[in-house]
Amino acid sequence: MILDAHWHFPTDIRVGAGCLSFIAEYCQALKITKVLLVTDKQLAAFPMVKQVKAICAASNIFCDVFSQVESDPTDNDIALGVDTVNKGSFDGIIALGGGASLDAAKAIALSAKQTLSLWEMEDVEDNWTHIQAEKILPLIAIPTTAGTGSEVGRAAVITDTQGAHHCKRILFHPQLIADRVLLDPLLTIGLPANITAATGMDALSHLLEAYCVAGYHPMAEGIAVEGIKRIKRFLPIVFHQGQNVEARTQMLVASCMGATAFQRGLGAMHALAHPLGALYHKHHGLLNAILMPYVLRLNRTAIEDKMTYLTLCLGFDDPSFEHFLSWILALRKTLGIPQTLAEIGIESHDAKLVGKMAACDSAAAGNPIQLHADQYAALFIDAVKGVAFEGEC
Repeated sequence: MILDAHWHFPTDIRVGAGCLSFIAEYCQALKITKVLLVTDKQLAAFPMVKQVKAICAASNIFCDVFSQVESDPTDNDIALGVDTVNKGSFDGIIALGGGASLDAAKAIALSAKQTLSLWEMEDVEDNWTHIQAEKILPLIAIPTTAGTGSEVGRAAVITDTQGAHHCKRILFHPQLIADRVLLDPLLTIGLPANITAATGMDALSHLLEAYCVAGYHPMAEGIAVEGIKRIKRFLPIVFHQGQNVEARTQMLVASCMGATAFQRGLGAMHALAHPLGALYHKHHGLLNAILMPYVLRLNRTAIEDKMTYLTLCLGFDDPSFEHFLSWILALRKTLGIPQTLAEIGIESHDAKLVGKMAACDSAAAGNPIQLHADQYAALFIDAVKGVAFEGEC
């Protein structure tokens, strides 16, 4: 019997080629007259930024750009963004870019008008209840990669630079989610194949971990299965045919579905990827892609029945855990994903630290098998050195 369930699902989303043109209309609907566009340093020079500014200017909406965002956004980036908002009297935020830009924009929108310090809003215990929701700035999110799904998330992952070891912390509030989302596939055309692969595998990691988490959430479970089906069909296409607008659209949708589904929770892939990203500054999606088969194998006893059902939904002839794992390995090979963490320059000498950080990460609570720090350290070492898999391609 289901005794209690509490579900939150996403926001206003518009999907389609050219939907960026709605940006001014959305600013007006949210009563934004002076908007700060938050993006990263590289994307700031792209034509799409000028396009957003031009659309806003045509409707008499002032738009300026803040691009001091690192690939792993830090508390220092957020402090600079908050200072920019308050000095310029901005009354809304546009988030444009990949997960880093979106998370930074969300953190700035959350914290700019609060009396709390940044880490007083960390997703710990009931911290979120002390946030003044009415002071969160209106936010429009426009992803330019199909991976994190941060545009429909209620949290922002930010690196704390103050400790001895930089670590990623999560800011959270139920109303932190973007007020409007634009999924325009034309903004992802031209994304390099390796970034397309890493971000696509990030979306898959969200969908898989959300699907495997214990607990009653059939909507999230169904969305996860449907999202994985889209990844299976369209990720190889966008990797090989980057100009394919339909496939790009479907990958944006799958990414959005991943972040919708993982409101149910995440697991050991993310529990390890977060500290590895903070310590080694490697791409988050690439880390999840490398870790994926190692975590799946470790969780096998707890997820085997779910994998059997999932393989049936995906149309595989052999409905088994081994066949699903073989598909993951083959997909990684197709996308040029390295087999081990060592191949991207990560060695195992920090295993104890990584294990401790992973065990404390908020994503660890959702893993189907609860792992302690030594088990995370061992899992990390396996992923550094590489291990043989059944049905390895």
